This record gives sequence, C-alpha cells and structure tokens, in this order.
Amino acid sequence: MTREKAGLRPVDLARLAGISAQQVRNYADAGVLPPAPRSPAGYRTFDGRHRRALLTYRVLVRGYGWETGRGVMQAVHAEDVPRALALVDAAHAALHDQRLSLRAAGEALESVAVQAPDAAAAPRPALRIGEMAAHLGVRASALRVWESAGLLTPRRDPATGYRSYGPTELRDARMISMLRQGRYPMPQIRQILDGLRRTGSSDALRAAIAQRQAELTRRAAAMLEGASVLHHYLSGDEIPASPS
Repeated sequence: MTREKAGLRPVDLARLAGISAQQVRNYADAGVLPPAPRSPAGYRTFDGRHRRALLTYRVLVRGYGWETGRGVMQAVHAEDVPRALALVDAAHAALHDQRLSLRAAGEALESVAVQAPDAAAAPRPALRIGEMAAHLGVRASALRVWESAGLLTPRRDPATGYRSYGPTELRDARMISMLRQGRYPMPQIRQILDGLRRTGSSDALRAAIAQRQAELTRRAAAMLEGASVLHHYLSGDEIPASPS
C-alpha cells in the first residue's frame, strides 16, 4: 500500500482529472469519492485515497458508463464490495448479450437484404399505414418518422392521398426496424438502404455491423482496463498510468 498524500484541495483533484472543482465536490457528495473530513474553517480536505478514487472512477466510466461507474464507487465506499462486483459482473453479462444479439441481428438482416421484395410475406399487396405498423409490430408514428428521414417512400393513393406500402417498402421497413433496435443512426441506415436499392449490394450493411462489432470490442477493452484499476484501488495500490 502506498502512503497517502494529505492536504489536497478540490482544485488539485480537478486539475488532475481535467474537471471543475465543483464537479469534485459533487463526486464527494455523491459518494463517488470516500468521505472527506473538514478543516476547522469548514473546507473539505482530500488525500491520496481521494485522488486514487477519482482516477479509478474516471477509468471505470470509459467502459462501464457513468451510471455503473458511479454505482460501483458508491458501493465500495459504503463498504459493500460484493454489490460493486455484482455491478461489474452485470455489465460484462450485458455486453456479452449485446454481442449475441448483434450476431443474430446481422444474420437476420442479411437474410432480409438478399430477399426479393416480392418474397416479403404480407397480408395483401398494398398495406395502409396502420396495417403496415401492425404487421411490423411498430407504431404508425415510427413509419412517419422514417418517411420524414427519407428512409421510406410509400406511394400515395391518388384518390384518397393515403399511404400505400408495397413489398419493397415492407422489406425496407423490416430492415429499418431491426437496425433501429440495434441503435443504428438514421444517416447510416439511409446509406445501407441506398446501397441496397442502387446496386443490390449489402456491403454497407456488413460495414455497419462490423463497425458495431468494433465498438463492442473497444468497450470490452475499456471494461477490462477499468476492472484492473478497480482491483488496484480495492487493494490500496497506486493506480497505474492510463492513456486519456
């Protein structure tokens, strides 16, 4: 265990982490930092343990996010290490589930992408917006949003002006729905659909899935680093240097 340096001010910790002194005080109030004694004048006084706690938290949030990182540190400072480790375990399990879901979604999306529009099973050749929404299991408002974003272009009945969705729109809407569930942004979905419509190629779709897989890999690496730093903090060791 390293010897703790006393006499640190909020501004000292703030400079270390590149945040404001008020944010340091907020962390202390929230339990992200261990309890800080007060000077006779009423000012908080910090030491090396508070510095290590701040560094640990800042590394944790890179992989686990603000909410989980905060919960972990609060549990540690409440002397409930089992709960802190349970939060870490839950985050790793959730990441694993995301990997499995991405793999399944990728396979399903590929199947939809190569599907001929006339092969899309629909109750009848042309669907109204309510029927389309019910068939896909989405809200009619979602279809309107996708249309406003240029992702869908349903035909309009010349007599009534009602939207009419055919097999092509149904196939595209299925892909949009699945991609939105995977949290893909609208511009990326549009690129995927444009490529599919223009060339029949699903290369953009494969690139989007590969990008999402790379994001999960980066997050897994950040979580691994965060878990290592947390271990050092729990052991009372100095926190290893970490790239910002």
